[in-house]
Amino acid sequence: MLEKTKKAFVELGKFLAQFKESEIVKGSDVLNNDLFFNDFLLLIENQKHHNGWFIESEVYFSIQSWAKALTPENLDKWLLPYNISGKSPKTIGLILAGNVPLVGFHDFLSVLITGHKALVKTSSNDKQLLVFLAEYLIQVEPSLKNRIEFTDGQLKKFDAVIATGSNNTARYFEYYFKDKPSIIRKNRNSVAVLNGTETHEDLVRLGKDIFTYFGLGCRSVSKLFVPKDYDFEKLFQAMYEYREIINYQKYINNYDYNKAVFLMSNFLILDNGFLILKEDTSYSSPIAAVFYENYSDMEEIKNRLHQDNKLIQCAVSNNLIENSVAFGQTQFPKLWDYADNVDTIKFLNSI
Repeated sequence: MLEKTKKAFVELGKFLAQFKESEIVKGSDVLNNDLFFNDFLLLIENQKHHNGWFIESEVYFSIQSWAKALTPENLDKWLLPYNISGKSPKTIGLILAGNVPLVGFHDFLSVLITGHKALVKTSSNDKQLLVFLAEYLIQVEPSLKNRIEFTDGQLKKFDAVIATGSNNTARYFEYYFKDKPSIIRKNRNSVAVLNGTETHEDLVRLGKDIFTYFGLGCRSVSKLFVPKDYDFEKLFQAMYEYREIINYQKYINNYDYNKAVFLMSNFLILDNGFLILKEDTSYSSPIAAVFYENYSDMEEIKNRLHQDNKLIQCAVSNNLIENSVAFGQTQFPKLWDYADNVDTIKFLNSI
């Protein structure tokens, strides 16, 4: 079963690889292209009408990230440490978020690759993409039909659950699923630690970490730690490459609103016309804004991030912080980079 499932996801990776924002190329050796290619292209184009944040460039970005992940080499490396024995399969309820395109795909993949059945409740903000990809997988490997079910209602008849939501919904999940094995994910944010020696290219790459998915993802940088007297002009010069983001209506609405709120509250802000910087101790900044804090001691920041590790998805730096992510790489997690640092495969193997 494992090998058949892996093969289906590898074929899905080949299918997704055809859809790049810069170039759409219909491959002659991709399975089931006649059935799925044109419909998927139309689905991508229509996502912005279903969810205004899912513009084509962001959907293509997500698709390409999964195309690159779903290779035989990556799947083998990911699964090598585990013994996936194929014991009696269980039904795993998946309650997915909808903040970025295909945000719940890793949980979906993990459930199927471990031999379980996925009972999926998608977010109203991302209802179509995963359903389409599931149909492609079933066409490649028909046995998956009995292991994939989507529901719009309440989850019923399941053995364990993986649920992603806000801190508020997490409390509900923890109560409602208290008698089931579960992974309950809450709000997390990503940070960047700068020391002033970063190159212009480093900071441009940091912009990708900030602006991809409009900053809506848990891997989007929403907080900067900078030394005292940091020169923000260099940062703003690098961010200028992303100025076109202000042309998207939902983004500019948030920019205008949040800027007005800050100014009416007499907060001191830095602003370049499409990004607001505000000094704040919080990790979670609103759309079109990034919070920052000054520091004088790097050890102090290391201790802070260690203490707050349950609030942070990843930290970006030029090796200033242990296990930090390189600039521009937060939105390219590997299959083994688990959300909230909770090993999903280990959890699913234990059920």
